Amino acid sequence: MKITELTGLKANAKFPAITPGDTVKVGIKIKEGDKERVQPFQGVIIRIRKGDAGGSFTVRRVAYGIGIERTFPMASPLLDKVEVIRHGKVRRAKLYYLRGLSAKKARIKEKRFPKELIATPEPEVAPEPPTETPKAE
Repeated sequence: MKITELTGLKANAKFPAITPGDTVKVGIKIKEGDKERVQPFQGVIIRIRKGDAGGSFTVRRVAYGIGIERTFPMASPLLDKVEVIRHGKVRRAKLYYLRGLSAKKARIKEKRFPKELIATPEPEVAPEPPTETPKAE
């Protein structure tokens, strides 16, 4: 028997394919009194934990010179959306070394994809209405 059968957790369908090193914008539902709003948290994914209970991922950002890390459970109903801003090119699964770096040293190169793999939307061309030609009798 798996733990997902006991807890009743379901996979969150709002997740794109994320990997460590990706810069993401996570929308979290915040409840203030009787109002509810979505607060964005943008940063670099430094860790992903996978498991039967949904797993979690940790996002790190630097605000006003102070590093902030926040861990989000993947099966949480408080997550509104996860949007990938850019894919990072890293060679490790856990990016804890970013905690000791600052400024340019903490930057992660962007992963480049070949042009064939990038789907560019085709411009939609409206079909021209058929023109009627006068019949010669």
